[in-house]
Amino acid sequence: MIFIGIFAGIAGAILGLGGGIIVTPILTLAYGLPIKYAIGASIIVVIATSSGATISYLKDNVLNLRVAMFLEIATTIGAVAGSLLTGVLNPMYLYILFGLLLVFSGFNMAKKVRGTTDNFAKHTGPIAQKLELDSSYYDKAAHKKINYQVTNVPGGFIVMLGAGLASGLLGIGSGAFKVIAMDTFMKMPLKPSSSTSNFMMGVTAAASATVYFFNGSILPQIAVPLALGILVGAVAGSRIMQHLPAKWIRIVFVPVLFYIGIDMLLQGFGVKL
Repeated sequence: MIFIGIFAGIAGAILGLGGGIIVTPILTLAYGLPIKYAIGASIIVVIATSSGATISYLKDNVLNLRVAMFLEIATTIGAVAGSLLTGVLNPMYLYILFGLLLVFSGFNMAKKVRGTTDNFAKHTGPIAQKLELDSSYYDKAAHKKINYQVTNVPGGFIVMLGAGLASGLLGIGSGAFKVIAMDTFMKMPLKPSSSTSNFMMGVTAAASATVYFFNGSILPQIAVPLALGILVGAVAGSRIMQHLPAKWIRIVFVPVLFYIGIDMLLQGFGVKL
């Protein structure tokens, strides 16, 4: 469990996905753990990944705290609305809608892999300017400071609203949507997008963890060793990510997007991988 946690922590910190997408299939398929307990462990994994990675990202000033706090408003509203709409909306349509969004974003990110540079925003959006969302970070792979602007804030806000809705209604993680909202819609560089996503997921998961704890879905004998491994892996992953070129992070991230997107599409049509 500790070694699985280390691996999931490294991958989660680099990609901004929290590590739950790695841990849940391993626990259910390899260890035969019921999905209820696998999801409970996954929540702890997300919190641990966020905690370990955020320390490094804050220290090195990579994550954008203003963007994180603003988008958390959308995620929270969406999650509350999703939980209230359970049993009212047909989940099938949401699976198909969000599956298509992920596949589209996968193609969009694949284009950036083939390009020589990231398609950053050329100017600051009016909302971003008012909220002072623009920032900068030192890219350790490129050995230079990168100043970037944030644009299309409404588009990113809507994606995050939808991500929260999907999370509350379908019970799925929304790490991929967080990265998409910032990287694809708001034109932020991938490294700040990934690190900001890590921070945001911890905030969201912490709220959900209380529910899972009181309904008995979190097994300490599974969650504790996983969390210990995750903390070590997340700190290591946050260091590795800063020395990786953005292109290589995208090369790993694109197949993950396609996998999640296709899985959601198939679930929308009643087929499970």
